[in-house]
Amino acid sequence: MKRNHHITALVLLITFSGVWLPAQETAISVHDPVMIRQGDTYYLYCTGFGISAWSSPDMEQWERLPPVFSEPPAWAKEEVPGFRGHIWAPDISFRDGVYYLYYSVSTFGKNLSCIGLATNTTLDPADPDYRWTDRGMVVKSVPGRDLWNAIDPNRVEDEAGNSWLTFGSFWRGMKLFRLSEAMDAPAEPQEWYTIAARPRDVYTGDREAGEGAIEAPFIFPKNGYYYLFVSFDYCCRGIESTYKIMVGRSEQVTGPYLDRRGRDMLRGAGTLVLEGDSDWPGVGHNAVCTFDGQDFLIYHAYDASDNGRSKLKIDRIRWDEEGWPVVEGVPGEVLREE
Repeated sequence: MKRNHHITALVLLITFSGVWLPAQETAISVHDPVMIRQGDTYYLYCTGFGISAWSSPDMEQWERLPPVFSEPPAWAKEEVPGFRGHIWAPDISFRDGVYYLYYSVSTFGKNLSCIGLATNTTLDPADPDYRWTDRGMVVKSVPGRDLWNAIDPNRVEDEAGNSWLTFGSFWRGMKLFRLSEAMDAPAEPQEWYTIAARPRDVYTGDREAGEGAIEAPFIFPKNGYYYLFVSFDYCCRGIESTYKIMVGRSEQVTGPYLDRRGRDMLRGAGTLVLEGDSDWPGVGHNAVCTFDGQDFLIYHAYDASDNGRSKLKIDRIRWDEEGWPVVEGVPGEVLREE
């Protein structure tokens, strides 16, 4: 038994230390994954020290890459004193020859939080032009001042080509604002929107996250709608996790986002996309990607057979006759279906 404990400890150390590993299976241990493709290579970014990064030729065999940051950004440690370099929930996108990587700086259960931005012209570490440039802080939430939390960013473009940033976790819901032309700050004059929330007890203190468990917004444009995916309930509790993925849609990026029954996500509504089962309790913090005309749901789930460790899951999405996303079967087993 002692030997097994040593092996487990070694696996955890390697997984979270930023060591460059050989090829892995699909079930790599990740939190809050997001994916993009450059050329023939898929790149995955997720929560980890310096932002964890992986690459794959096929979305099945994964190779660990060096983290985005070898040292935490100095500004982040100054803005969030409790921050120790473990960067959460990145978001990757591409525009006009540049890759934009938004990321979260925070501590668990607090809303002294910042969203930062790093850019690069290539995702291939072997490319001589590979170099992440940190662009600093985009937005910050302050306890006692703000009833929102500046984590879990996602950039989306509207039909006019404007960039918007949505983000949020607990408190009073998911926020949205239009980004500046440089995409490193809110556009001026600032106009903020709340696009989804869950009920919050009026007696909950402003500094408390509250019981309105909603986070990780991701907006995916398709067929004339903007689909807002969010995660309800609780992550990060291993086999006790209750995370689930919900969705609503709107004809405008600013909302209102309604579920299948026409209920407003601003009032706690949402249509269930995927929830856990006895094998994979808790599924969530998803992204949606399109490769070769096929849409994929990228997310993490907690593995009951592996002490509740969080694993990467990739499922195909189909869209029903009313235009709603459907993920079928056991979480993570749809990828290999033809």
